Amino acid sequence: MARTKRELLQNHLGRLIEYELAPHDRLPTERDLAEEFAVSRMTVRQALERLEQERRVYRVQGAGTFVAPPAITKSIELTSFSDDMRSRGLRPGSRLRVAEDIPAGAEIGFALGISPSAPVVHIERVRTADGEPMCLEHTYLAGATVPGLLDEPLDGSLYDVLRERYRITLVRAEQTIRATVLDQGAADLLAVPAFSPALLVERTAFDQRDRPVERAVSTYRGDRYSYQIALVRPTA
Repeated sequence: MARTKRELLQNHLGRLIEYELAPHDRLPTERDLAEEFAVSRMTVRQALERLEQERRVYRVQGAGTFVAPPAITKSIELTSFSDDMRSRGLRPGSRLRVAEDIPAGAEIGFALGISPSAPVVHIERVRTADGEPMCLEHTYLAGATVPGLLDEPLDGSLYDVLRERYRITLVRAEQTIRATVLDQGAADLLAVPAFSPALLVERTAFDQRDRPVERAVSTYRGDRYSYQIALVRPTA
């Protein structure tokens, strides 16, 4: 069966993205594609919109359409960011922004089961994969549980530090995920435009004695991250 011009265009763009262009390379303009394939600009736009929905391209107003980096899919397992990136063949990294002792406050104190006035260690980091920002992460740990943590290197896996220095292994977590958009400050840190979509992940992690140890609030770039959830139908 003969292919339509639209199908030929979509196949052409797919080959460009997969074999010829690198992430962040610009695709040909709508006008050039319309002329090359003798189709309307609307047909070209629909093909590009389909690729954008599939997260294979992204658009920049006034600049064009660009090849999107491959999305990172995270399964619902209690693993560190560093482990997630290494399992996908990416080099994990961190840019430390804040490391301080602060009072827990009501929300963090409730999550960790401590007094609002109790000290917690607050760590803010921009997490990267192959040098590209992926996530803005705020981590809170009860100060009494991790004395001296601020003297440790904090540019790698915090879970490794907890396990190796404090003999704390996080074994389960309670987590919520919801959609949000990035304000200007967070967008600048994650190198995307303001009001870009993002995933806000709030997690309380528990150790082997079922003590709440970590409260983490992480904002992931929506164009690079997704969550994979396995669902099982209950038996009758």
